[in-house]
Amino acid sequence: MITLSIPVPLQLERFVNRMVKNGSASTKAEVVRQALSRYAEEKLVESVLLAEQELKEGKEVRGDLREILKRMR
Repeated sequence: MITLSIPVPLQLERFVNRMVKNGSASTKAEVVRQALSRYAEEKLVESVLLAEQELKEGKEVRGDLREILKRMR
């Protein structure tokens, strides 16, 4: 695992601290990892939905939907 150091606005720092304080995560790093995982999942879902829409419109779909679905699991 690597370590990233990123600046965040005070509002996000407060949010992260609240998540740890209320038990949603055990550490600040866990809060960020959970957020990044959800963001990655959201982007994959968007990719699948876009591909489905392109198919409905008769457009050529680029990429492998099976591979995208595998990454969602």
